[in-house]
Amino acid sequence: MTPRDTILSAAFAKGRAALVAFVTAGDPTPADTPAILDALVAGGADVIELGMPFTDPMADGAAIQSANIRSFAAGTKTADVLAIATGFRARHPHVPLVLMGYANPMTVRGADWFAQAAKAAGVSGVICVDIPPEEDAELGPALRAAGIDLIRLATPTTDAARLPQVLDGASGFLYYVSVAGITGKQQAAQASIEQAVARLKAATDIPVAVGFGVRTPEQAAAIARVADAVVVGSAIVEIVAQHGSHAPEPARAYIASLADAIASARQEIAA
Repeated sequence: MTPRDTILSAAFAKGRAALVAFVTAGDPTPADTPAILDALVAGGADVIELGMPFTDPMADGAAIQSANIRSFAAGTKTADVLAIATGFRARHPHVPLVLMGYANPMTVRGADWFAQAAKAAGVSGVICVDIPPEEDAELGPALRAAGIDLIRLATPTTDAARLPQVLDGASGFLYYVSVAGITGKQQAAQASIEQAVARLKAATDIPVAVGFGVRTPEQAAAIARVADAVVVGSAIVEIVAQHGSHAPEPARAYIASLADAIASARQEIAA
C-alpha cells in the first residue's frame, strides 16, 4: 500500500487539476455510503471528502444540513464513519480520503483518540471547519503526530495579515472557500477566483483547491484552469437526496462529466 503521507500529494501530481468529491457519511444510511464512494472513484474523483454528520453544521447550506439529518435518522455514529473510511481504504488504497466536519465529534473523546482512530482507518487528511488556526493546539498536534494532514480553509476575507497564520501548520492542500457564506448554490465570479488563487499560490507551495458553489462541468473547467483542485459537494449530496440507495450510478455519471471537463481544461492550457 502507498504510504499514507504520500497518497494525498500524489493526487495533485497528475498533470491536471484534481477533482475532490464530498458526501456525507451515513446518507442515506451507513450501509449505502460505501457504494456511493466507490461510484465517485469510478467516475474519476481523485480525493474523497467524507463528511462527519453533526447536529449544528453552521457552515453548510440546506442540502448538506438535510444530509446530516438523514444520516442521524439512520443512526450514524462516529464508529460508522470510521468503519466506512476503513473499508474505503481497503478497497481503494491509492485514493486519499479526507474527513471533513466540526470540532465536537473530533475532540469529544480527546484529540489523541480521534487522531489515532483516523490513522487506523487510513484517513489521509482532516478538515475541521470550526477550529481556527489560532486554536491549532486543540487538534493539530495530534493529527500531525499521527501522520495525518490538517487541511486549512481560506476565504475571501482571509487577508494578507492573517494568511500566514492559516498556512502555519497546514498541509495536504489549502481549501479556498470561494464565497463568504454557506455551502450551496452561490458561486463566486471567476475573476475573483482567479485573483484569489494567484494570491494564495504566491504565498504557499501547498496545492490550492477551490470549492463552494461548483455545480456544472463548465464551472469545474474554469476553476481547473487556475487552481490545483476543484471541490464539489452540495451537487453530489443533492443526487444522493434524490436517488437514495440508487444514487451510485447517477453520482458516477455526474462525476464523470466533471472529470472530463477538468481533463479537457488542462489539455487546453497545455496546447
